[in-house]
Amino acid sequence: MPEPLAAPTAPTTPLPAAPAFGSRSIAEVLTSAAASLGVPGFENRLKLPAAKRVCVVLADGLGRNLLKQKSAHTPFLRSVVQAGQGQVPVVLDSAFPSTTAASLASFGTGLPAGQHGMVGYDVLDPDQDRVVNMLGGWDAGVDPQRWQPFPTVFERAAGYADVSTVSLPQFSNSAMTQAALRGGRFVTATTSHARTAAAADAMAGATKSLMYFYVNELDKAGHRHGCQSPQWEHQLEELDATVKRLSATLPAGTTVLLTGDHGMLDVPESQRIDYSAEPALVAGVRHTAGEPRMVHLYLEAGRDDAGRAQLIDAWRSRFGDRIWAFTREQAIAAGLFGEVRAEVVPRIGDVMIAVRDALAFYDTRRVRPTAMEVVGQHGSLTKAEREVPLLCFRADGRKAPRATA
Repeated sequence: MPEPLAAPTAPTTPLPAAPAFGSRSIAEVLTSAAASLGVPGFENRLKLPAAKRVCVVLADGLGRNLLKQKSAHTPFLRSVVQAGQGQVPVVLDSAFPSTTAASLASFGTGLPAGQHGMVGYDVLDPDQDRVVNMLGGWDAGVDPQRWQPFPTVFERAAGYADVSTVSLPQFSNSAMTQAALRGGRFVTATTSHARTAAAADAMAGATKSLMYFYVNELDKAGHRHGCQSPQWEHQLEELDATVKRLSATLPAGTTVLLTGDHGMLDVPESQRIDYSAEPALVAGVRHTAGEPRMVHLYLEAGRDDAGRAQLIDAWRSRFGDRIWAFTREQAIAAGLFGEVRAEVVPRIGDVMIAVRDALAFYDTRRVRPTAMEVVGQHGSLTKAEREVPLLCFRADGRKAPRATA
């Protein structure tokens, strides 16, 4: 049964500040790395040191708050910080929503979600009038390179440096890669040891190199077991060991950057709510999409401003100050998606619900029941979800392989 209604809230809770696109967001990491290599057309907005080789390690699900909380599990990264390396901003903003599809697309293109168009985990495709996935299950009717038409950082840098991605085999030609991470060589390996060895071999012979090294095990452990679980802490220790191996095996002097695409927090089972079971929360709604912590609601044709206001009032009455409830226009005006191009506007929900505490929303009419078993979650505007770290140091190259002729 639905929980008792919370007391209605009269004033709108102010939205948090927009991501710092253009100065200290995930969109500036790869572009600044390219600039530090001297690749023309890029600005080094993160003030990275000049380099001949850069390896950017992106750990899916590595939030700044969690890394700080769990520093006892990261002796190597802790030593980097204690040594005073990495005189760059140590806290960056993820894209909005704070989800992999949006943040990885911003990382790969250097653009906010309003430009690259990947504005959620799943969103409305206006041309088909259907909800499509932006991560692992792209719709056959969606062309990734039309959905995200801008050149990637890898494509722009390929003529000036050796550009490579080191990741899992299943991502080599995925729609997500085609949309936002295309360009350069794709080097595949399964285990973390194999990936670090492949990275060292790939960079050994290059005089100027830009490498993207993707790690997804932390995020998987968080979703399944929670980010406060022993399993998550184990994967954090594995990440620490992986970065330590990279430091030892990449060519000496290589700039190594470590960042994440979003943070995470745990949601108790009692707070994972099927909102589709409450008629007032879906009144006049044609499609639902987004994340459990960042819901997009698309209204039936002909619903006017009064209909949107009624829907927002229903959500605020039900959940009070546990949520932010706002319209597409308010989100755009607040800069949450950055500058939004015209084609992207209808992909964004008419009404959006972002969560402020340990709460998650599901429409069980369209998601599998197992979706509600997910413990670690992200997508909203809280610091735990949107703040990611940036560490910068030089590889010592003690065990780097020699380049072959």
